[in-house]
Amino acid sequence: MKRISLFLFAIFTVATAMAQLSARDEISANPNIAGSNYLAYPGPMQKMLTPAPKGYKPVYISHYGRHGSRYHIGLGAYHDALNILQRADSLDKLTTLGKDVLRRVRMMTEEARKRDGELTELGAEQHRDIARRMYERFPEVFEGKTNIEARSTIIIRCILSMTNELMELKARNPQLTVFHDASDHDMWYMNLDKTELQKQRDNEYIRDEYKRWTDEHVDYKPLMKRLFSDDKYVEDSVDVGLLGYRMFKLAAMVQNSEIRHKLTLWDIYTNDEIYNLWMTDNVYWYQRYGYHPHNGGQPQNQRNLLRRFVEQADSCLRLERPGATLRFGHEVVVLPLACIMGLNGADLSTDNMNELVEKGWINYRIFPMASNIQLVFYRRNAADSDVLVKILLNENEATLPPSVKPVSAPYYRWSDVRQFFMSRIGE
Repeated sequence: MKRISLFLFAIFTVATAMAQLSARDEISANPNIAGSNYLAYPGPMQKMLTPAPKGYKPVYISHYGRHGSRYHIGLGAYHDALNILQRADSLDKLTTLGKDVLRRVRMMTEEARKRDGELTELGAEQHRDIARRMYERFPEVFEGKTNIEARSTIIIRCILSMTNELMELKARNPQLTVFHDASDHDMWYMNLDKTELQKQRDNEYIRDEYKRWTDEHVDYKPLMKRLFSDDKYVEDSVDVGLLGYRMFKLAAMVQNSEIRHKLTLWDIYTNDEIYNLWMTDNVYWYQRYGYHPHNGGQPQNQRNLLRRFVEQADSCLRLERPGATLRFGHEVVVLPLACIMGLNGADLSTDNMNELVEKGWINYRIFPMASNIQLVFYRRNAADSDVLVKILLNENEATLPPSVKPVSAPYYRWSDVRQFFMSRIGE
């Protein structure tokens, strides 16, 4: 009991310190963090995992991971800003900084040409590294002639992410038997789309609340003054909201490709501007994918996936060598999945958007590029019914809500976690 208390106190202390550090200080130290879902996977903060209770060994891993770093999706992501800046340049309406920003945007656009939403070199590397650490941390799961079952959504960046992880695992143990697939057949749980619940995501209350927030916290005028030499031209001819939005997303995306070695766009902002733009993103993702009181309970949209975790774990744990079940998809799944699981307080429900950072609901800690959730199962032998599980969020040990008591933190009894998950799934 003392060990549990000390562990929970340590987790609480770290979480509180991070919240007090506030995202403001973290972002000031590393503006890439402000990219939210565009943050390149930072790797685990926790280098040493808590040893399992005596006699228990890892036997099975159940996982859902986001694809790795990618290029922007949609031509507008690059061309909207490029076209606005190019037209202004042709009329000699850009400042010296504006001209240099145009040069950088041209470089980004050219690098991403015909690579709409594709996995970058860095994205592939992230998944090889995740697989390597998974193998090194839990060698018992992957030893000998073990089965690995992998599923991906039908998007190529996800398929390639899956392929990179499987290649790394297979290279480390050629005896592994690997089955992998990417099919519409599995999309009902891998990336459920267009449900009645999703229609509640963008309701009038959410839209009005978001507009109030952005009106209060986002001001693109200082940025426009830095980029353009003619205020009247900006007023008459520039879609300030569109350009401001696109420039921030371009700044966030630089870190995900090889162009990160050649340029940055964070220098066109002040620290306060970056922080306020991130806060706006944080609110956006919470409203539409978290347990916002007025969005219909969006995390419940992942109940099929959570049920799949439960059912496949129950099935695989009957085997002498359960192996691993790996799934690859998107941040719009990882984020609500973390919420419905209640990882590290992600199931927060509040209608006060000013409370999000204060209470530790910080999106980039949940769903960067290559984000992942791993359930690692432990038992003493193949006949052992007293199965333990610990959950890793982005390869760091995570906590469940206080109603689920650990056996020896961060290890929980699977029967307790299973009961909690099924209660979250509901009917």
